[in-house]
Amino acid sequence: MSVIAVVGPTASGKSDLALNLAERLGGEIVNADAMQIYRGMDIGTAKVPVGQRRGIAHHQLDVLDVRQEASVAAYQREARLDLAGVRSRRHRPILVGGSGLYVRAVLDRLEIPPTDPAVRARLQDELAQGGIEALQARLVRADPVAAQSIHSNNERRLVRALEVIELTGQPFSATLPTREYDLPAVMIGLRIPRPELDCRIAARVHQMWDAGLLDEVRRLDAAGLREGRTAAKALGYSQALAHLDGLLSAEQAAEDTIVSTRRFARRQESWFRPDLRIHWLDHDDPRLTDRALDLAGSA
Repeated sequence: MSVIAVVGPTASGKSDLALNLAERLGGEIVNADAMQIYRGMDIGTAKVPVGQRRGIAHHQLDVLDVRQEASVAAYQREARLDLAGVRSRRHRPILVGGSGLYVRAVLDRLEIPPTDPAVRARLQDELAQGGIEALQARLVRADPVAAQSIHSNNERRLVRALEVIELTGQPFSATLPTREYDLPAVMIGLRIPRPELDCRIAARVHQMWDAGLLDEVRRLDAAGLREGRTAAKALGYSQALAHLDGLLSAEQAAEDTIVSTRRFARRQESWFRPDLRIHWLDHDDPRLTDRALDLAGSA
């Protein structure tokens, strides 16, 4: 039984399509959004509320405390176990999310390289003391392919690349997943014009603030949000923390979230676009669910 993966940029309607497919196919949903795995991060990650899940089982939601660091290796292991469990119940597994590496960690042949907290801590100290440019230059010398693929502001991925190179003696780019399924799957991508996507992102951010994002961040702050290297940097949450610290007004925090989310959506599009296995559908097609079902049935 093949996995159906629903992918695409944030705010494109992935959750609604995944719910429609699960409802029609007797499926269960496995989350592939790197921030929705955190307990309590609900409003700011656009997590589907329990009451709106139509009684459909969801997996890989609310599995980490905000103080814990997310791990692709741990996610890969647990999400694959969830997919196997869904199949054992003779239900259709539906993977949904916009975190490209998480999607590929589940679907594709990918061995996660080792990690060493001491090496990572040393590299993070070097980053803090010498700045990002020195580490970027080191990566260019050691692995120009990886250096070209890592966004200039992605400090976490830069440190990870150098950590892998040091531990394995191999280029970090050699550990990136190949576009070869590890299990039968069909990927459905949602296509949306950029101007419309930008408007949807702005509307979603304002809706999040109106729905109580700041109160959610206050609660998470008291629960140790700032101690988490991953969760504290999530879009919307870092800006809300800056507002609570008096560094940004509410309007500035919302606007910065909108701008940052739009940039993130561009990166998502850049990640998914080269993958020729993805079947792209228009997000507003009146027959979207039926067309997706046709694709799922042919897999």
